[in-house]
Parts: sequence; C-alpha cells; structure tokens
Amino acid sequence: MNSEANAIWTECLRVVEKHVNEQSFSTWFKPIIPARIDGSVLTIQVPSQFFYEWLEDNYVEVLKLAIKTILGANGKLEYAVVVDKGNSQNQPYMVSYPQGVNSPANAKKKENLASAHSPFDLSSLDEQTTLQSNLSANYTFTSFIEGDCNRLARSAGFAVANKPGITSFNPLMVYGGVGLGKTHLVQAIGNEIKNGPDDKFVLYVSSEKFVNQFMDGIKDGNIKSFTNFYMQVDVLIIDDIQFLAGKGRTQEMFFHIFNHLHQNKKQIIMTSDCAPKDLMGLEDRLLSRFKWGLTADLQMPDFETRIAIIKKKMQSEGINIPDNVIEYLAYTVDTNVRELEGVMISLIAHASLSRLEISLELAKTIMKNIVKDIETEVSIEFIQQSCADYYGIKVEDLKAKTRKKEIVIARQVAMYFSKEFTNHSLKSIGYHFGGRDHSTVIHAVQAINDLMETDPSFRNAIQEQKKQFKIRSY
Repeated sequence: MNSEANAIWTECLRVVEKHVNEQSFSTWFKPIIPARIDGSVLTIQVPSQFFYEWLEDNYVEVLKLAIKTILGANGKLEYAVVVDKGNSQNQPYMVSYPQGVNSPANAKKKENLASAHSPFDLSSLDEQTTLQSNLSANYTFTSFIEGDCNRLARSAGFAVANKPGITSFNPLMVYGGVGLGKTHLVQAIGNEIKNGPDDKFVLYVSSEKFVNQFMDGIKDGNIKSFTNFYMQVDVLIIDDIQFLAGKGRTQEMFFHIFNHLHQNKKQIIMTSDCAPKDLMGLEDRLLSRFKWGLTADLQMPDFETRIAIIKKKMQSEGINIPDNVIEYLAYTVDTNVRELEGVMISLIAHASLSRLEISLELAKTIMKNIVKDIETEVSIEFIQQSCADYYGIKVEDLKAKTRKKEIVIARQVAMYFSKEFTNHSLKSIGYHFGGRDHSTVIHAVQAINDLMETDPSFRNAIQEQKKQFKIRSY
C-alpha cells in the first residue's frame, strides 16, 4: 500500500512543482511523506501542526489541483500531523485532519497545540512592548543631525513616525555604508512611534537575531509561536537585511510575515548596506516588495554636516571648544559619523584626564596616531595631487573652468578614481573639483570607462595609476 501511495504522491508532486517556485517546493513539499492510500483518499504525513496550517493557508488550491488531476474528481487528501515525535520506546503521536477542515473546535485545538511551550508569551502584549522593543533611548530625531547627506531619509522617517503604516513609505528601506547613521535613524523612528499616543508595539531586531530565532523555532518545534509573535507587531524594524542572503527558509518565512504585516497596514522599516537592486542572494519576490515603498540612502556627511555633528556632540557633553578645533576635526575625519564620534570621545577623555583646556595644539598632539591612520586612507586631495603629478599639471587646473583637452582628461581621471576609491557622494566629488554638479562626475566616469574599452594603452595607464590607490587604501 505504501508503494502505491508513494507512486501517487510522486505524480502529485509533478503537478505541484509546476505551480510553485523552487524554494517553496523544497521547503513545504519535499518534507511530506505519503502515508497511505485508501480508495480515493490519499493521506500524507506532515512534520508539525504549523506545517499543516501553512499548507492549508497558502497551498490548498495547488494541493486540490494535484489530487483532482491524479485521483480524479472524487480524490481527497487527508493529513497525518505529527504532534509528538516520540522516542526509541514510543511511536510518534499523530492527529488526522481532512483537507479544508477549519471548524472552531479544530481551530481551538490547533491553537492549543501550537502554543505549547512557546518561547514567546503573547498573553501580555502590553508588557512585552517594553521588554521586546530593543530600542535605545539615545537614538532620537533630536540627536540625529540633518544635512544634504541624509535629508530625504530623515524626512521620510519623520513622516513614517507620525503616521506609521499609513503613508506610501511602507516599507521604508534605508541604506548606506558603515557608520553613516542607519541604525540611529530607524531607531529614532521606532522611539518616536513607541512614545506616541497610539500605544503601538514597535520591535527592533537585527537580521542575525531574526535568523537565529527562526532556527531555534525549527529546532524546538515552536515555529508557530515565532510566526504569531512577529505577526502581532505594529512596527517591525529589521537592521542589515542583507544578511538574509542565501538563507532560503528564513527568506520564505520573512516573505509571509512581510505580506501579513503590509496587508494589515503595519509599518515595515529595513536597513541595508546597499540599494535593493544591488542586494545579492535574496529572492526576486522579496526584492520586488522592498521597492513597494520608499528607498532612501545615507551618504557620507559633508563638511558642514560634520561641523554640526561635532557641535551637537560637544553641546550634549556640556563642553565648549574653539571653532578652529571643530573645523580641524571636521576636515580631518571625513570617513563616517562613527569614526568622527570616536575621535571626539578620545579628545574629550584625554582633555578631561589631563585637566587641560581643549585647543588646536592639544587636539593635534593627542590625536596624532588617530589622524595618521586616517590620513593613510585615500582622499580626494591625494587623488588630485597624484593625477596632477602624473599629467604634469597643477591641482588648481583640475578645479579650474578650462576646457583644454589634457586638463579635461586629467580631471575626468581624477573624478573616476575619486568615485572608485572614496566614499564621497557624486555631489561631494563635484564640489571638490571647482563646485561642479553630480552630472559632470557621472559623465567623467562614463567617459573614462568608454576610453578604457576602446584604447588598450589608455586602459593600461589607468591600471598602472590604480596601483598606488589600492596599496594606500589597503
């Protein structure tokens, strides 16, 4: 009888495979075991209560089609749900459900089975809001300095904080490099909502923690509790979504949680180290949903924004420092906000322990080693000087309005290297070349790429010049 059930189920799987994607097929259909065939009723064994409910909620029509195709119009499906896996002395305990049975009694029974030994206690959600939000009170809009580098993201975040789930910014995806304030901004949104009048359940979680919780749920048989918990959230904030790459089962779960929250007008906020189009290892259907709302980037702060950040930090610490020290710090540390804050903390600590007033001389002396490390990184100034020396011109020529061919080529090469070896935005690069706009930088980069494709000698020259930047950036 089992061999007949196996043969019938194999034929059913061929039908199913045509109607679901590869990941879903592997996750939800391969683990199924054909148990028996009794007339026109096929019984399949599924590994858990949650598994059974997921099939009924998401794939019932596909299963009906498969059964009707293989067993005919009178064909029926029955589930044998493993409730207790048993041990060496005891056989697994299973409960049978006909397909499509969703009576109140069964629904209650399923709920009781699924919530046994749950790691997520949903009985007191109000108390959980405080315990589970995982937000740092230090991250607020007040302490987040606005500039050209983050104005769109901050404005969108503030709109979301005032009307979570209602604006067209759902989901809100914030992306950018390390240390540019992604976590600060999304947690500021979360704190603003959490402290608002609507008593919403806000949850901040790293993608790594989400994955670990999901894997623990699988191991402990608590997937249903895990799912229920996340589906109760009013605002879900997931940090570093790129770390879901390559984790097919976790992506499958997040896909369904995302759909449930979005359909119920719950707010979803994510961060990533790159734009959705550049995310690798994520399913296309997830990426398409990431683009439903707004994607906003955070760029490296410009000089004026760095000055504002320093002043805000010093003000919060109750410390007054001379303007020339602020300008020195802002000019020297042009990598990211995290690096800048680290330098400020070092300066404050040294000045406090030494009982000295903060001055430019003290700042240079104390931070000598830090500044040395920073200055070994590739900067636009270094690139400009290198290109000027290579082409036998002055740095000032690269910033001038002249259209002489030899200077235009040198300028475009310098812009090309600035785009490749620094974290500066296109606008910032243009600013360093005589206040040109971002479109000029785009044109320069494209022009150099075109020349390298058509002129081997030019390509070799560029590759030779690159070596000094690669060594320096290493």
